Amino acid sequence: MAVLTDNQRQSFVQNHRDWSLEGKTLMGEFEFEDFVDAMGFVTSVALLAEKAEHHPDIDIRWNTVRLALTTHDEGDLTTKDTELADRIGSLYD
Repeated sequence: MAVLTDNQRQSFVQNHRDWSLEGKTLMGEFEFEDFVDAMGFVTSVALLAEKAEHHPDIDIRWNTVRLALTTHDEGDLTTKDTELADRIGSLYD
C-alpha cells in the first residue's frame, strides 16, 4: 500500500466528482431520494468495506451520506483509500 503523492490525490478528486480532499482524508458526499435509499447505500458500502478490510467513517443525515477515508496506520492517504472510494463511487453512479 503506497502513500499517495499530491499529484495522485489531485488527479483522483478531479476524476471522481463525488470526492474531495480535506487534509489527509478523502471525503465523499452522496445524496439520495430519501432515508431508506441512503441506508441501502450505507449497507452496500459496509459490505465493500468489510471485504476490503478498510472502513470509512460514515455520517448519515436523512438523505445525505458523508464518507471519510484515510489509512490510519499510515497517517495519510494510500491506494487503499482510492481503491475503496472508486468501488463506492460505482455503487452511486
